[in-house]
Amino acid sequence: MPESAKSASMLGLIERLNHVRAIGIDPAHGHLVHQARLTQLAREAGRTTVQHIAEFERQRRHATLTAVVLDLAPSLTDHAIDLFDRLVGAMFRKAEGRHARTFQADGRAINEKVRLYAKIGAALILARDGKGDAFAAIDKVIPWERFCTTVAEAETLARPEEFDPYQMLTEHYAGVRRWAPAFLEAFAFQNVPAAEPLMRAIGMLREMNRAGTSTLPKSAPTAFVRQRWARHVLPGKGINRRYYELCVLAELRDRLRAGDVWVTGSRQHKAFEDRIISKETLQQMQIDGGIPVAVETDFEKFIAQRRTQLDARMAAIDASAKGGLLPDVTLEKGILKISPLEKSTPPEAEALAGRLYAMLPRIRVTDLMSEVARWSLFTDCFTHLRTGETIDDPRILMAGLLADGLNLGLTRMAEACSIASLGQLAWAADWHIRDESYGLALRCLVAYQNREPLAATFGSGLASSSDGQFFKAGGFGRDISRLNAHYGDEPGTKFYTHISDRYAPFHTKVIAATASEAVHVLDGLLNHQAEAGPGPHRHHTDGGGVSDHVFALCTLLGFQFAPRIPDLKDRRLYSFAKPSTYPTLEPLIAGRIDVGLIRAHWTDILRIAASIRTGTVTASLILRQLASYPRQNGVAAALRELGRLERTLFTLDWLEDLELRRQTSQELNKGESRNSLARAVFIHRLGEIRDRTFENQKHRASGLNLIVTAIILWNTRYLAHLSPLGWEHVNLTGDYIWGAEISITENTDGLRPLRAAPAELYQAA
Repeated sequence: MPESAKSASMLGLIERLNHVRAIGIDPAHGHLVHQARLTQLAREAGRTTVQHIAEFERQRRHATLTAVVLDLAPSLTDHAIDLFDRLVGAMFRKAEGRHARTFQADGRAINEKVRLYAKIGAALILARDGKGDAFAAIDKVIPWERFCTTVAEAETLARPEEFDPYQMLTEHYAGVRRWAPAFLEAFAFQNVPAAEPLMRAIGMLREMNRAGTSTLPKSAPTAFVRQRWARHVLPGKGINRRYYELCVLAELRDRLRAGDVWVTGSRQHKAFEDRIISKETLQQMQIDGGIPVAVETDFEKFIAQRRTQLDARMAAIDASAKGGLLPDVTLEKGILKISPLEKSTPPEAEALAGRLYAMLPRIRVTDLMSEVARWSLFTDCFTHLRTGETIDDPRILMAGLLADGLNLGLTRMAEACSIASLGQLAWAADWHIRDESYGLALRCLVAYQNREPLAATFGSGLASSSDGQFFKAGGFGRDISRLNAHYGDEPGTKFYTHISDRYAPFHTKVIAATASEAVHVLDGLLNHQAEAGPGPHRHHTDGGGVSDHVFALCTLLGFQFAPRIPDLKDRRLYSFAKPSTYPTLEPLIAGRIDVGLIRAHWTDILRIAASIRTGTVTASLILRQLASYPRQNGVAAALRELGRLERTLFTLDWLEDLELRRQTSQELNKGESRNSLARAVFIHRLGEIRDRTFENQKHRASGLNLIVTAIILWNTRYLAHLSPLGWEHVNLTGDYIWGAEISITENTDGLRPLRAAPAELYQAA
């Protein structure tokens, strides 16, 4: 599929979609077959050549091709909507850039004029105070003729009073017109009643495009035009056609994000009600055994418990703050200050770590992977897509995994290793390496890591953290990547990874560089394939993972959310009682919990939580939709209000519990160290993502996480008391040589012999 944010890409997608629709297969037929079976058929077809499909028995061939068509239509639709979002975003980004460059280009001249007029103004003030002649005062600064010239120059430099980036948007109108009519014509939109004026505007533009009309009718709907657009769309005399059409597209993008508008035939852009379980299903769950949430489902009982808990905690912390009893916390004149944590690792421990790492045997990454495979049998998870059989030569499979994880690619891996040709590696990758097999293999490694005798020294296994890691894009990867100014002026992608307190990276996913990390926090906690058990109970993130919606859903789903909140002094608390009830904390309290709002939408909140828990919808999808809703949306506002309650309870714990602050910092440091290891492993192609498809990017992320986890497991067996994230002893580059058998000297424990640590390390200790 075309990936780059260009007009030709959109037109190419629409052409493909129209071709698929013209085949005439009703999408409703897909509901008559189990969705997992349809997906399996489509995947097999995607990895099978045309010649092989032609050899299928007739009924099987038709079933396979039908599955492909039923899968292609929604995939193309979602891809086109995503590209639409990127095209509109690129339009705004270019306009803002041009606006900034315009000021920058005239900056020197503007500065000279400002300095000149400051001098003239000072001279005029002095003349007035001394009752002197104003014109003579100006002449002392600059000759009158030159002054008149500078006024004319200033008029040229001056911009309209309401000069903003939107004035640059019409310069991109011609480019937008290349794809916008085809886009509006290709898709059927549905909407909530509030978006009806926008839908009428879209319908009117469709009719104008078909008829080739360029003049907007006086009856054109304008109720959807926001104040930000009004002065451009409605300048006073009629409607500006260009701004009107651009406003329609921008508003459509925002409403698609919010879920107020959805697309017929799309998987990702559905109506909110279609995403979550119905009220009738929720009632049946209650009858059959209870709603799968971790809180009391009767609202009055739930809110009574929370009221008692919050009132008691607020009173206790208020008293402690008044007496100066909060550890490393001061609250004076309404200003909150929390002292930074002191480094807790003694120098002796760091010296010991250096000595022990120096004793680790040197090992090629290929040998490390082979040894870990021998211990854990993770290669058995990569079964053939169709037959379910394991691969004959696991070394070929692991070479394919290294090609993903080291960012080397199959072609370069075939050149660097001697065990397989490019064709053999490609066949293994096509039929044995896929998302679910990566997930099962990761589960296998994580389970083995947790069973290591001394792994418990790293943590209890009941805590975890998550963090995003940015990788720049290069080559074809730039076409599907996003630009995030926080990471510089180069586009890229983020890998968002969850790691347990035992250093096991149990989940990773690819997200856009511009995506909010907060919406992806729960996906890793709920959708990982780690070994069955209690699972992570307390989860930590940095500031990027924080939102009130996440606080609310973590509580509902049974997770203790413990993030490191940035600028905590500026985050306001909420209470049930009047803020004046807690005089010391009062400057930090923004208001009271709106119990009525939560009560009014409690059923919908439970439906959302139950839908996420049962896998009806992913947490990231529903959180992204809720975050895009207008602030006045009832469900989003109610969930945010519940999140404020839970965030307040957590903040009170944070202020009182020094150990909680320390544990959060320790767990986040584990994630940062894991990211350093990942950066060292992802070494080839300048560490850039160069894949042209999202699927291949996911394989890169999964392969990287698998290799990192294998290194962590290998280190754990040799350095169980220390952080297992070192890599200096692992040869990650060069030729990738695979031995027929693992070469290990005759140790009774089956491990490699240690090296002697250099004498200077003993002296340093």
